[in-house]
Amino acid sequence: MLTILGRADRKSQFCDRLSRRGFLQIGGAAMGGLSLTQMLAMEAQAAVGSSHKAIINIYLPGGPSHIDMWDPKPQAPAEIRGEFKPIKTNVSGIEICEMFPRVAAMMDKFAIIRSLADSDGAHDCYQCMTGYKKGDRGPNSGWPAAGSWVSRLGGSANQAVPANLSLMYPTGNRTWGEPGTATFLGPAHNPFNLVGRKAREKSDSMVLQGVTLERLQDRHRLRAALDQFRRQADVAARLESFDAYAEQAMGILTSSRLGDALDLSLEDPAILARYGESDTKFQRDGAPKMVENFCIARRLVEAGARYVSLNYSRWDWHGGDGMNFPRSREEMPLLDQALSALVTDLHERGLDRDVSVVMWGEFGRTPKINKNNSRDHWPKANAAILAGGGMRTGQVIGATNRYGEEPAERPVKFQEVFATLYHNLGLDAHRDRVFDGSGTPRYPVPAGIEPIRELI
Repeated sequence: MLTILGRADRKSQFCDRLSRRGFLQIGGAAMGGLSLTQMLAMEAQAAVGSSHKAIINIYLPGGPSHIDMWDPKPQAPAEIRGEFKPIKTNVSGIEICEMFPRVAAMMDKFAIIRSLADSDGAHDCYQCMTGYKKGDRGPNSGWPAAGSWVSRLGGSANQAVPANLSLMYPTGNRTWGEPGTATFLGPAHNPFNLVGRKAREKSDSMVLQGVTLERLQDRHRLRAALDQFRRQADVAARLESFDAYAEQAMGILTSSRLGDALDLSLEDPAILARYGESDTKFQRDGAPKMVENFCIARRLVEAGARYVSLNYSRWDWHGGDGMNFPRSREEMPLLDQALSALVTDLHERGLDRDVSVVMWGEFGRTPKINKNNSRDHWPKANAAILAGGGMRTGQVIGATNRYGEEPAERPVKFQEVFATLYHNLGLDAHRDRVFDGSGTPRYPVPAGIEPIRELI
Protein backbone atom coordinates (compact mmCIF):
# COMPACT_ATOMS: atom_id res chain seq x y z
CA MET A 1 0.00 0.00 0.00
CA LEU A 2 1.04 3.60 -0.49
CA THR A 3 0.13 5.89 2.38
CA ILE A 4 0.50 9.63 2.17
CA LEU A 5 0.85 10.41 5.88
CA GLY A 6 3.60 10.12 8.44
CA ARG A 7 6.86 11.61 9.71
CA ALA A 8 10.54 11.12 8.95
CA ASP A 9 12.72 9.97 11.82
CA ARG A 10 16.12 11.00 10.43
CA LYS A 11 17.32 13.22 7.63
CA SER A 12 18.85 10.22 5.90
CA GLN A 13 15.60 8.30 5.86
CA PHE A 14 12.08 8.52 4.56
CA CYS A 15 9.11 7.99 6.88
CA ASP A 16 8.69 4.66 8.67
CA ARG A 17 12.53 4.40 8.75
CA LEU A 18 12.79 3.53 5.03
CA SER A 19 16.24 4.30 3.65
CA ARG A 20 16.71 6.13 0.39
CA ARG A 21 18.30 3.05 -1.12
CA GLY A 22 15.28 0.97 -0.13
CA PHE A 23 12.48 3.49 -0.59
CA LEU A 24 10.84 1.50 -3.37
CA GLN A 25 10.51 -1.52 -1.11
CA ILE A 26 6.85 -1.77 -0.12
CA GLY A 27 5.09 -4.14 2.15
CA GLY A 28 7.87 -6.09 3.88
CA ALA A 29 6.70 -9.40 5.23
CA ALA A 30 3.05 -8.42 4.77
CA MET A 31 3.60 -8.24 1.03
CA GLY A 32 5.96 -11.17 0.78
CA GLY A 33 8.99 -8.88 0.59
CA LEU A 34 8.08 -7.74 -2.90
CA SER A 35 9.19 -4.36 -4.16
CA LEU A 36 6.92 -2.09 -6.17
CA THR A 37 9.15 -2.85 -9.15
CA GLN A 38 8.42 -6.57 -8.80
CA MET A 39 4.75 -5.90 -8.22
CA LEU A 40 4.48 -3.90 -11.44
CA ALA A 41 6.19 -6.69 -13.35
CA MET A 42 3.50 -9.05 -12.08
CA GLU A 43 0.78 -6.58 -13.01
CA ALA A 44 2.06 -6.44 -16.60
CA GLN A 45 1.05 -10.09 -16.97
CA ALA A 46 -2.54 -9.30 -16.07
CA ALA A 47 -5.22 -8.33 -18.56
CA VAL A 48 -5.19 -4.61 -19.23
CA GLY A 49 -8.38 -2.95 -20.38
CA SER A 50 -8.57 0.00 -22.72
CA SER A 51 -11.58 1.99 -21.53
CA HIS A 52 -11.40 4.09 -18.42
CA LYS A 53 -14.44 3.25 -16.39
CA ALA A 54 -14.33 3.46 -12.63
CA ILE A 55 -16.07 2.83 -9.30
CA ILE A 56 -16.22 5.03 -6.21
CA ASN A 57 -17.20 3.01 -3.13
CA ILE A 58 -18.28 5.18 -0.16
CA TYR A 59 -18.46 3.30 3.13
CA LEU A 60 -20.25 4.73 6.18
CA PRO A 61 -18.71 2.99 9.22
CA GLY A 62 -21.01 1.73 11.93
CA GLY A 63 -24.31 1.03 10.18
CA PRO A 64 -26.34 4.09 9.11
CA SER A 65 -30.09 3.97 9.70
CA HIS A 66 -31.97 2.78 6.63
CA ILE A 67 -35.26 4.11 7.99
CA ASP A 68 -34.01 7.57 8.91
CA MET A 69 -32.18 8.09 5.61
CA TRP A 70 -33.64 6.30 2.60
CA ASP A 71 -36.68 4.30 3.72
CA PRO A 72 -38.96 6.57 5.77
CA LYS A 73 -42.04 5.08 7.40
CA PRO A 74 -44.30 8.10 8.06
CA GLN A 75 -47.37 5.95 8.76
CA ALA A 76 -45.63 3.87 11.42
CA PRO A 77 -45.98 4.56 15.16
CA ALA A 78 -43.75 7.32 16.58
CA GLU A 79 -41.39 4.80 18.20
CA ILE A 80 -40.59 3.50 14.72
CA ARG A 81 -40.91 6.44 12.33
CA GLY A 82 -38.68 8.66 14.48
CA GLU A 83 -38.29 12.43 14.39
CA PHE A 84 -37.68 13.03 10.70
CA LYS A 85 -40.29 13.75 8.07
CA PRO A 86 -40.07 12.48 4.50
CA ILE A 87 -39.73 15.02 1.70
CA LYS A 88 -40.69 14.73 -1.94
CA THR A 89 -37.95 14.37 -4.54
CA ASN A 90 -37.82 15.42 -8.17
CA VAL A 91 -39.00 11.91 -9.06
CA SER A 92 -42.71 11.45 -8.53
CA GLY A 93 -43.52 8.91 -5.83
CA ILE A 94 -40.07 8.80 -4.23
CA GLU A 95 -39.62 10.33 -0.80
CA ILE A 96 -36.50 10.40 1.39
CA CYS A 97 -35.46 11.94 4.69
CA GLU A 98 -35.81 15.70 5.07
CA MET A 99 -32.10 15.87 5.99
CA PHE A 100 -31.20 15.20 2.33
CA PRO A 101 -32.76 18.10 0.39
CA ARG A 102 -29.92 18.30 -2.16
CA VAL A 103 -30.13 14.62 -3.02
CA ALA A 104 -33.93 14.93 -3.18
CA ALA A 105 -33.62 17.75 -5.73
CA MET A 106 -31.63 15.46 -8.05
CA MET A 107 -33.18 12.09 -7.25
CA ASP A 108 -33.39 11.38 -10.95
CA LYS A 109 -29.61 10.87 -10.82
CA PHE A 110 -29.76 8.30 -8.00
CA ALA A 111 -31.14 4.83 -7.43
CA ILE A 112 -32.02 3.62 -3.94
CA ILE A 113 -31.95 -0.02 -2.92
CA ARG A 114 -34.24 -0.37 0.10
CA SER A 115 -34.03 -4.14 0.38
CA LEU A 116 -30.43 -5.21 1.00
CA ALA A 117 -31.19 -8.49 2.67
CA ASP A 118 -27.97 -10.34 3.52
CA SER A 119 -26.01 -8.07 5.86
CA ASP A 120 -23.58 -10.07 7.97
CA GLY A 121 -24.37 -8.24 11.19
CA ALA A 122 -20.73 -7.69 12.16
CA HIS A 123 -19.21 -4.26 12.77
CA ASP A 124 -16.91 -4.65 9.79
CA CYS A 125 -16.48 -3.12 6.35
CA TYR A 126 -15.50 -6.50 4.85
CA GLN A 127 -18.86 -7.10 3.16
CA CYS A 128 -18.94 -3.58 1.70
CA MET A 129 -15.44 -4.16 0.28
CA THR A 130 -15.75 -7.76 -0.96
CA GLY A 131 -19.47 -8.61 -1.09
CA TYR A 132 -18.83 -11.66 1.12
CA LYS A 133 -19.57 -12.32 4.77
CA LYS A 134 -16.53 -12.95 6.91
CA GLY A 135 -17.62 -16.54 7.52
CA ASP A 136 -18.36 -17.40 3.89
CA ARG A 137 -16.42 -20.41 2.68
CA GLY A 138 -13.70 -19.49 0.25
CA PRO A 139 -10.02 -19.72 -0.60
CA ASN A 140 -7.51 -20.12 2.23
CA SER A 141 -6.13 -16.66 1.56
CA GLY A 142 -9.59 -15.07 1.79
CA TRP A 143 -11.70 -13.24 -0.75
CA PRO A 144 -10.19 -10.36 -2.73
CA ALA A 145 -11.62 -6.87 -2.35
CA ALA A 146 -13.59 -5.51 -5.29
CA GLY A 147 -10.90 -2.96 -6.10
CA SER A 148 -8.39 -5.77 -6.49
CA TRP A 149 -10.64 -7.58 -8.96
CA VAL A 150 -10.99 -4.34 -10.91
CA SER A 151 -7.23 -3.83 -10.91
CA ARG A 152 -6.48 -7.40 -11.99
CA LEU A 153 -9.13 -7.69 -14.69
CA GLY A 154 -9.34 -4.08 -15.82
CA GLY A 155 -5.69 -3.14 -15.58
CA SER A 156 -4.28 0.34 -15.26
CA ALA A 157 -5.75 3.26 -17.16
CA ASN A 158 -2.62 5.32 -16.55
CA GLN A 159 0.75 3.97 -15.40
CA ALA A 160 1.31 7.01 -13.17
CA VAL A 161 -1.81 6.24 -11.12
CA PRO A 162 -2.52 2.83 -9.52
CA ALA A 163 -5.82 1.30 -10.59
CA ASN A 164 -6.92 0.51 -7.01
CA LEU A 165 -6.72 3.47 -4.64
CA SER A 166 -8.01 3.85 -1.10
CA LEU A 167 -8.99 6.85 1.01
CA MET A 168 -9.86 4.55 3.94
CA TYR A 169 -8.59 6.07 7.18
CA PRO A 170 -7.17 3.63 9.77
CA THR A 171 -9.81 3.70 12.50
CA GLY A 172 -9.87 2.98 16.22
CA ASN A 173 -12.24 0.14 15.41
CA ARG A 174 -9.78 -1.50 13.02
CA THR A 175 -12.44 -3.24 10.95
CA TRP A 176 -13.94 0.09 9.85
CA GLY A 177 -10.78 1.17 8.07
CA GLU A 178 -9.63 -1.83 6.05
CA PRO A 179 -10.02 -1.53 2.25
CA GLY A 180 -9.31 -5.24 1.83
CA THR A 181 -6.49 -6.99 0.03
CA ALA A 182 -5.92 -8.77 -3.26
CA THR A 183 -5.27 -12.18 -1.61
CA PHE A 184 -4.70 -14.73 -4.42
CA LEU A 185 -4.93 -12.05 -7.13
CA GLY A 186 -1.43 -10.98 -6.21
CA PRO A 187 0.12 -8.07 -4.27
CA ALA A 188 0.30 -5.91 -7.39
CA HIS A 189 -3.46 -5.44 -6.99
CA ASN A 190 -3.57 -4.49 -3.32
CA PRO A 191 -5.00 -1.01 -2.73
CA PHE A 192 -2.64 1.95 -2.54
CA ASN A 193 -3.85 3.67 0.61
CA LEU A 194 -3.50 7.44 0.41
CA VAL A 195 -4.52 8.46 3.93
CA GLY A 196 -3.68 7.53 7.52
CA ARG A 197 -3.35 8.81 11.07
CA LYS A 198 -0.73 11.29 12.23
CA ALA A 199 2.31 9.56 13.71
CA ARG A 200 0.80 6.14 13.00
CA GLU A 201 3.59 3.66 12.26
CA LYS A 202 2.68 1.30 9.43
CA SER A 203 5.41 -1.14 8.51
CA ASP A 204 3.39 -2.40 5.55
CA SER A 205 3.05 0.98 3.87
CA MET A 206 5.03 3.47 1.89
CA VAL A 207 4.69 6.83 3.63
CA LEU A 208 5.52 10.04 1.80
CA GLN A 209 7.62 12.28 3.99
CA GLY A 210 5.86 14.93 6.03
CA VAL A 211 2.32 14.61 4.68
CA THR A 212 -0.03 14.23 7.66
CA LEU A 213 -3.80 14.37 7.94
CA GLU A 214 -3.50 17.98 9.05
CA ARG A 215 -1.22 18.80 6.15
CA LEU A 216 -3.77 17.39 3.73
CA GLN A 217 -5.74 20.50 4.69
CA ASP A 218 -2.74 22.74 3.94
CA ARG A 219 -2.47 22.56 0.17
CA HIS A 220 0.68 24.64 -0.08
CA ARG A 221 2.61 22.47 2.38
CA LEU A 222 1.21 19.32 0.75
CA ARG A 223 2.59 20.33 -2.61
CA ALA A 224 5.93 21.31 -1.06
CA ALA A 225 6.22 17.92 0.63
CA LEU A 226 5.52 16.08 -2.62
CA ASP A 227 8.06 18.23 -4.45
CA GLN A 228 10.67 17.44 -1.80
CA PHE A 229 9.93 13.73 -2.17
CA ARG A 230 10.41 13.96 -5.94
CA ARG A 231 13.77 15.67 -5.54
CA GLN A 232 14.94 12.96 -3.15
CA ALA A 233 13.67 10.28 -5.52
CA ASP A 234 15.62 11.86 -8.37
CA VAL A 235 18.80 11.59 -6.30
CA ALA A 236 18.08 7.95 -5.52
CA ALA A 237 17.45 7.25 -9.20
CA ARG A 238 20.89 8.58 -10.14
CA LEU A 239 22.53 6.40 -7.50
CA GLU A 240 21.07 3.13 -8.74
CA SER A 241 20.23 1.59 -12.08
CA PHE A 242 16.59 1.04 -12.85
CA ASP A 243 15.06 -1.32 -15.34
CA ALA A 244 11.78 -0.63 -17.13
CA TYR A 245 9.64 -1.67 -14.19
CA ALA A 246 11.64 0.43 -11.76
CA GLU A 247 11.11 3.42 -14.01
CA GLN A 248 7.40 2.64 -14.00
CA ALA A 249 7.45 2.43 -10.21
CA MET A 250 9.15 5.80 -10.08
CA GLY A 251 6.41 7.10 -12.34
CA ILE A 252 3.74 6.08 -9.86
CA LEU A 253 5.56 7.48 -6.87
CA THR A 254 6.85 10.71 -8.35
CA SER A 255 4.64 11.70 -11.28
CA SER A 256 2.80 14.93 -10.77
CA ARG A 257 -0.39 13.20 -11.93
CA LEU A 258 -1.12 11.52 -8.60
CA GLY A 259 0.13 14.47 -6.58
CA ASP A 260 -1.96 16.89 -8.60
CA ALA A 261 -5.08 14.78 -8.08
CA LEU A 262 -4.55 15.00 -4.32
CA ASP A 263 -3.81 18.73 -4.37
CA LEU A 264 -7.14 20.52 -3.98
CA SER A 265 -5.48 23.91 -4.43
CA LEU A 266 -5.66 23.01 -8.12
CA GLU A 267 -9.44 22.59 -7.96
CA ASP A 268 -11.80 25.36 -9.00
CA PRO A 269 -12.67 27.03 -5.65
CA ALA A 270 -16.31 27.32 -6.67
CA ILE A 271 -16.49 23.58 -7.36
CA LEU A 272 -14.68 22.70 -4.14
CA ALA A 273 -17.04 24.90 -2.12
CA ARG A 274 -19.96 22.71 -3.22
CA TYR A 275 -18.63 19.87 -1.08
CA GLY A 276 -18.60 21.79 2.19
CA GLU A 277 -15.90 22.00 4.84
CA SER A 278 -14.17 18.94 6.26
CA ASP A 279 -13.69 18.17 9.92
CA THR A 280 -10.29 16.52 10.31
CA LYS A 281 -10.99 15.11 13.78
CA PHE A 282 -11.47 11.37 13.96
CA GLN A 283 -14.99 10.51 15.14
CA ARG A 284 -14.17 8.40 18.21
CA ASP A 285 -13.18 5.02 16.76
CA GLY A 286 -14.44 5.93 13.27
CA ALA A 287 -13.18 8.10 10.43
CA PRO A 288 -13.03 11.90 10.14
CA LYS A 289 -15.69 13.91 8.31
CA MET A 290 -13.52 14.52 5.26
CA VAL A 291 -16.13 15.71 2.78
CA GLU A 292 -13.27 16.94 0.59
CA ASN A 293 -12.34 13.30 -0.02
CA PHE A 294 -15.50 13.01 -2.14
CA CYS A 295 -13.92 15.60 -4.42
CA ILE A 296 -10.51 13.92 -4.24
CA ALA A 297 -12.13 10.62 -5.25
CA ARG A 298 -13.49 12.29 -8.38
CA ARG A 299 -10.08 13.83 -9.10
CA LEU A 300 -8.35 10.46 -8.66
CA VAL A 301 -10.75 8.86 -11.12
CA GLU A 302 -10.08 11.65 -13.60
CA ALA A 303 -6.34 11.10 -13.13
CA GLY A 304 -6.65 7.40 -14.02
CA ALA A 305 -7.82 5.40 -10.99
CA ARG A 306 -10.32 2.65 -11.74
CA TYR A 307 -11.47 2.06 -8.17
CA VAL A 308 -11.50 4.39 -5.17
CA SER A 309 -12.78 3.37 -1.74
CA LEU A 310 -13.30 5.79 1.13
CA ASN A 311 -14.72 5.75 4.65
CA TYR A 312 -16.61 8.69 6.07
CA SER A 313 -17.31 9.59 9.72
CA ARG A 314 -18.97 7.22 12.22
CA TRP A 315 -22.62 6.08 12.21
CA ASP A 316 -22.89 3.78 15.23
CA TRP A 317 -25.26 5.59 17.60
CA HIS A 318 -26.94 3.76 20.46
CA GLY A 319 -27.44 6.52 23.02
CA GLY A 320 -25.52 8.54 25.58
CA ASP A 321 -23.23 10.96 23.74
CA GLY A 322 -24.22 9.32 20.48
CA MET A 323 -27.98 9.68 20.34
CA ASN A 324 -29.36 8.94 16.92
CA PHE A 325 -31.43 12.00 16.10
CA PRO A 326 -29.18 14.80 17.39
CA ARG A 327 -26.19 13.19 15.66
CA SER A 328 -28.20 12.67 12.48
CA ARG A 329 -29.01 16.38 12.38
CA GLU A 330 -25.26 17.09 12.47
CA GLU A 331 -24.08 14.40 10.11
CA MET A 332 -26.72 14.05 7.42
CA PRO A 333 -26.60 17.60 5.98
CA LEU A 334 -22.83 17.30 5.50
CA LEU A 335 -23.25 13.96 3.74
CA ASP A 336 -26.11 15.35 1.65
CA GLN A 337 -23.88 18.18 0.45
CA ALA A 338 -20.84 16.02 -0.30
CA LEU A 339 -22.74 13.24 -2.12
CA SER A 340 -24.82 15.60 -4.22
CA ALA A 341 -21.71 17.62 -5.13
CA LEU A 342 -19.89 14.47 -6.27
CA VAL A 343 -22.72 13.28 -8.49
CA THR A 344 -23.28 16.80 -9.86
CA ASP A 345 -19.58 16.97 -10.76
CA LEU A 346 -19.72 13.62 -12.55
CA HIS A 347 -22.65 14.75 -14.67
CA GLU A 348 -21.19 18.16 -15.47
CA ARG A 349 -17.92 16.55 -16.57
CA GLY A 350 -19.58 13.90 -18.70
CA LEU A 351 -18.38 11.14 -16.38
CA ASP A 352 -21.79 9.92 -15.29
CA ARG A 353 -21.84 7.03 -17.76
CA ASP A 354 -18.33 5.86 -16.90
CA VAL A 355 -18.07 6.35 -13.14
CA SER A 356 -20.30 4.32 -10.79
CA VAL A 357 -20.92 5.44 -7.22
CA VAL A 358 -22.21 3.28 -4.37
CA MET A 359 -22.73 4.40 -0.76
CA TRP A 360 -23.68 2.05 2.06
CA GLY A 361 -22.89 0.67 5.53
CA GLU A 362 -22.53 -2.80 6.98
CA PHE A 363 -26.16 -3.05 8.21
CA GLY A 364 -29.25 -0.99 9.03
CA ARG A 365 -30.68 0.04 12.40
CA THR A 366 -33.49 -1.31 14.55
CA PRO A 367 -36.92 -0.08 13.44
CA LYS A 368 -37.96 0.40 17.07
CA ILE A 369 -36.21 3.27 18.83
CA ASN A 370 -34.51 2.26 22.06
CA LYS A 371 -34.88 3.94 25.48
CA ASN A 372 -31.95 6.25 24.65
CA ASN A 373 -33.71 7.79 21.63
CA SER A 374 -31.46 5.78 19.31
CA ARG A 375 -31.46 2.71 17.14
CA ASP A 376 -29.37 -0.44 17.54
CA HIS A 377 -27.85 -2.90 15.06
CA TRP A 378 -30.23 -4.48 12.55
CA PRO A 379 -28.84 -6.76 9.82
CA LYS A 380 -32.28 -7.91 8.61
CA ALA A 381 -32.71 -4.78 6.49
CA ASN A 382 -30.20 -2.43 4.93
CA ALA A 383 -30.09 0.15 2.15
CA ALA A 384 -27.70 1.52 -0.46
CA ILE A 385 -27.74 4.46 -2.84
CA LEU A 386 -26.12 4.35 -6.28
CA ALA A 387 -25.43 6.81 -9.07
CA GLY A 388 -23.64 7.08 -12.41
CA GLY A 389 -22.23 4.15 -14.35
CA GLY A 390 -24.81 4.56 -17.09
CA MET A 391 -27.35 2.97 -14.72
CA ARG A 392 -31.09 3.59 -14.95
CA THR A 393 -31.48 5.96 -12.04
CA GLY A 394 -34.48 7.84 -10.68
CA GLN A 395 -35.95 4.72 -9.12
CA VAL A 396 -36.28 2.72 -5.92
CA ILE A 397 -35.50 -0.98 -5.96
CA GLY A 398 -37.14 -3.22 -3.40
CA ALA A 399 -39.17 -2.41 -0.32
CA THR A 400 -39.29 -3.33 3.34
CA ASN A 401 -42.44 -4.14 5.29
CA ARG A 402 -44.49 -1.37 6.89
CA TYR A 403 -42.15 -1.08 9.89
CA GLY A 404 -38.87 -1.40 7.96
CA GLU A 405 -38.06 -4.69 9.65
CA GLU A 406 -37.19 -6.83 6.63
CA PRO A 407 -37.45 -6.85 2.84
CA ALA A 408 -40.98 -7.38 1.60
CA GLU A 409 -40.23 -6.97 -2.12
CA ARG A 410 -37.20 -7.71 -4.26
CA PRO A 411 -34.55 -8.68 -1.70
CA VAL A 412 -31.07 -7.76 -2.98
CA LYS A 413 -27.68 -9.20 -2.01
CA PHE A 414 -24.41 -7.32 -1.65
CA GLN A 415 -22.94 -9.45 -4.44
CA GLU A 416 -25.70 -8.36 -6.82
CA VAL A 417 -24.61 -4.77 -6.26
CA PHE A 418 -21.00 -5.70 -7.02
CA ALA A 419 -22.08 -7.69 -10.08
CA THR A 420 -23.82 -4.52 -11.30
CA LEU A 421 -20.74 -2.39 -10.67
CA TYR A 422 -18.52 -4.88 -12.51
CA HIS A 423 -21.00 -4.93 -15.38
CA ASN A 424 -20.80 -1.14 -15.58
CA LEU A 425 -17.03 -1.49 -16.02
CA GLY A 426 -17.44 -4.02 -18.80
CA LEU A 427 -16.16 -6.94 -16.72
CA ASP A 428 -17.83 -10.33 -17.14
CA ALA A 429 -18.11 -11.60 -13.58
CA HIS A 430 -18.88 -15.15 -14.77
CA ARG A 431 -16.31 -15.39 -17.56
CA ASP A 432 -13.29 -13.54 -16.20
CA ARG A 433 -11.59 -15.88 -13.77
CA VAL A 434 -8.37 -16.24 -11.81
CA PHE A 435 -7.00 -19.43 -10.23
CA ASP A 436 -6.29 -19.31 -6.51
CA GLY A 437 -3.31 -20.92 -4.80
CA SER A 438 -4.95 -24.35 -4.88
CA GLY A 439 -5.66 -24.14 -8.60
CA THR A 440 -9.38 -23.53 -8.12
CA PRO A 441 -10.90 -21.06 -10.61
CA ARG A 442 -12.41 -18.03 -8.87
CA TYR A 443 -14.73 -15.39 -10.26
CA PRO A 444 -15.56 -11.85 -9.11
CA VAL A 445 -19.02 -12.95 -7.93
CA PRO A 446 -20.41 -16.40 -7.08
CA ALA A 447 -22.29 -18.50 -9.60
CA GLY A 448 -25.94 -17.57 -9.89
CA ILE A 449 -25.40 -13.92 -8.99
CA GLU A 450 -26.43 -11.51 -11.73
CA PRO A 451 -26.39 -7.70 -12.09
CA ILE A 452 -29.49 -5.94 -10.83
CA ARG A 453 -31.72 -6.05 -13.90
CA GLU A 454 -33.58 -2.86 -13.02
CA LEU A 455 -30.36 -0.84 -13.21
CA ILE A 456 -28.73 -2.07 -16.42
